[in-house]
Amino acid sequence: MIVTDETWGSIPLLHIYNEEIKKNAPIVIFLHGFESAKEHNLHYAYQLVQQGCRVILPDAHLHGERDEKLDEVEISLRFWEIVLTTIEEVGLIKHELEQLGYFTDQKIGVAGTSMGGITTLGCLTVYPWIEAAAIMMGTPGYVELAKAQIASVEKKGFKIPLNADERKNMFATLSKFDASSHLDNLIETPLFFWHGEKDPVVPYEPTSRFIASLRKQYDKKNIVLMNEKTAGHAVSRKGMLASMQWLANSLA
Repeated sequence: MIVTDETWGSIPLLHIYNEEIKKNAPIVIFLHGFESAKEHNLHYAYQLVQQGCRVILPDAHLHGERDEKLDEVEISLRFWEIVLTTIEEVGLIKHELEQLGYFTDQKIGVAGTSMGGITTLGCLTVYPWIEAAAIMMGTPGYVELAKAQIASVEKKGFKIPLNADERKNMFATLSKFDASSHLDNLIETPLFFWHGEKDPVVPYEPTSRFIASLRKQYDKKNIVLMNEKTAGHAVSRKGMLASMQWLANSLA
């Protein structure tokens, strides 16, 4: 397995593949979680590469090599800036894949954990070229999650530096990428969800509700939910293996 440290545009990333990989191998863009970094997800890349995929692992805005030494509160307040920036950068990565000759007409998938899973769902609302997606500990309801985050921060005594109009504008922007409001954009894409039912960070219930809505409204059969009753905010080995096997199979 070859791992190269590259920068595409302003995006530092790991490019992972096998030497004997076919030119037209499926491609997976894998997005890491909040306060993580690209190299912390190499075990996901390993599983995908072993099954014939090319993997791109970028550092998110303000993370990894792009760290700006923000404290926990400062970076938390910029969570949605990070998510929206990454959605844009996924499009830039796809463009670079084309320019560099790695992408011709093969399938491209997107996957991610936690913040990366949340971002993956946002990508699905705007990029019809995503052929399959694996979402681990992600939630589709951007506006719902943002309101819950604000309420949680304010309950702890911190002041959110947004007035009423700024909050309204933020929610309006987030709604454009809120998968729960754009179900039509997801009906053709195979989806795999992993979520622990005891997750204290990204609650399981909105994900379960979202999947039930998709299945009911569109009779959607190309969707998998792997929920683990005792799991919290950490993907189990079983979940990691199952999600990457499913993604590789879906892109083959």
